[in-house]
Amino acid sequence: MRITLSDEARRYIALFEDETGATARDCLCYDERVVILVAAGEMGAAIGPGGAHVRTVEDSIGRDVELVEDADTPAAFVESALAPAAVRHVTLSEQGGETVAYVEVPEDDRGVAIGAEGKHIETARTLAERHYDIDDIQLT
Repeated sequence: MRITLSDEARRYIALFEDETGATARDCLCYDERVVILVAAGEMGAAIGPGGAHVRTVEDSIGRDVELVEDADTPAAFVESALAPAAVRHVTLSEQGGETVAYVEVPEDDRGVAIGAEGKHIETARTLAERHYDIDDIQLT
């Protein structure tokens, strides 16, 4: 699947990579925050010591920056996208030409997985669709 980035997203990716040394695979821009998809295995570099790298990027762009780590499989990606929620299991199912990820999350972590006003799960859905052609994520 081909991903089209806005000029704003490209600028944020370039800034992020320059500041952190980590590779950004995607960038979602919202009014109050920016979500950056970090290459698998590079989350430590992206965050930096004590969060210094990500804070520098936040200060430069004037928005909160949220990081999601890429993964090798669709199920692992969904789990990563919902972090820090504890994910017990991810089942991918084909239904009527659509792929749905059913995610088992402990009751105590449902709020974390959903996020304030549903922002966290919507971000996970957007990234999963863009990178793994997953049409929906449902919590079970």
